[in-house]
Amino acid sequence: MKQVKSVWLMLLFALVITVLTVGCSSDDTAGDDGSETNEDAVEGDWDGQTIKVQLIGDFDLEDSTDPITGETTQGLQVIKDEFESQHPGATVEFIIMPWEGYTEKTQAMITSGEADVYQMPGIADFAAQGVVEPLEPYIEEDPDFDLDRFIDNQVDGWKALGPDSDELGIYGLPFLGDARFIAYDKQLFDEWGVEYLSEYPTMDEVTEKAKQMTGENPVTGEKNYGIWFRGDWSSAFTLINLAEGQNGSWGSGFAWDEIEFNFDSPEMVSGLEWLLEMQEYAPDGLVSDQGSEKWLTPDNDIAIMLNQGPGDTIMSAYAQGLGDRIAIAQEFKNDEGVGGMFAGSPITMAKDSENKDLAWEWMKFATSETVQQYIFEEANGMPAIQAAETWDSYAKVENLMDPTMEAMSTPWTPRYPWASSQPRFILTSEVEAALTGERSAQEAVEKAQVESEEWLENRN
Repeated sequence: MKQVKSVWLMLLFALVITVLTVGCSSDDTAGDDGSETNEDAVEGDWDGQTIKVQLIGDFDLEDSTDPITGETTQGLQVIKDEFESQHPGATVEFIIMPWEGYTEKTQAMITSGEADVYQMPGIADFAAQGVVEPLEPYIEEDPDFDLDRFIDNQVDGWKALGPDSDELGIYGLPFLGDARFIAYDKQLFDEWGVEYLSEYPTMDEVTEKAKQMTGENPVTGEKNYGIWFRGDWSSAFTLINLAEGQNGSWGSGFAWDEIEFNFDSPEMVSGLEWLLEMQEYAPDGLVSDQGSEKWLTPDNDIAIMLNQGPGDTIMSAYAQGLGDRIAIAQEFKNDEGVGGMFAGSPITMAKDSENKDLAWEWMKFATSETVQQYIFEEANGMPAIQAAETWDSYAKVENLMDPTMEAMSTPWTPRYPWASSQPRFILTSEVEAALTGERSAQEAVEKAQVESEEWLENRN
């Protein structure tokens, strides 16, 4: 009996020693300095490399739930995980900023070298500073990348001039698509017995139909307004498009020392006078972005909306069950079929990035179907690639996406080079002054012309 007990004690002792030995092995998750190490880390070509990606807008890192629709959308984490799995060892960090003041904030970030890749609507100004990397060498040397993936005009629209270049070059890849168009409520048109807007309406057509649908709705008895437009933030672009619709333009040139403004042209005066006339058929509050609170609701009271964008229209209309009630017509085009602001965002690579190869990999990934489809389906953004037309999610909103895709392929390109600079805000301020009766249309555009030229002279 004693022998049996001794054997069991020896076996128990051996088991304890084994457990202690394993517990103290070199595979322990605690490092020599006590810090944790990740024994599952995957080594690869990108081991230890990190890129910081700046994004603008309503991106979320984590999943979120819409308080109105109750639908859950995936956060950027899913994109981060996918990229890092495709590039073992690499790490992506996102820096998200709001649209308010994005130009100044981007300037501060890129000056201090805070990110490797930037979403950069103001690319014309930054490329001229020499702070973003020219991309032609990466494109030419990469057999896996083809510019044909993008919607027509998207690449050309974001071309810019470098500090020493004489010709426009590629400094950014289309990342977020965008467009401007005229949206309208077919139900109100039906109730008033007015024919829907044509695909390419003229100013006279919009005037006539806005007048007809202002007043007491013959079916509901409710007050209706024929038209609405923002009289503040985006009004400069609305006015420029009115000039384009009359075969005018904002001006000419792209390099700052070659730019000439046409802000006081006859087409601009006529366009602003037209906005003043349309103000009579719109609700009060245009200059303070008010009066359109019922738009995209079942109780909508506005027939025609100028200068609308897809991000605020398409998914919102479907979320409210109005996907078949809302329709889209093109902004005003010139005799060559061109007009409307080129909009959206390119992505750029910082000139001082220390991980440019990985940054290029991210730029390709960001313009792939994986990320572009995520932007469309999860982030309420517009894709910039042609493959979007093959997605099931596109087919569900095709009646609004088809004219949006056309608008993205027929704007005035390249993007107005002053769109993110002071002349935009000078012109916007003068449109406001005219709409509030502070100045006549003629006085407002003349003042915008003088102040913009002075700003340009000081800048150069």
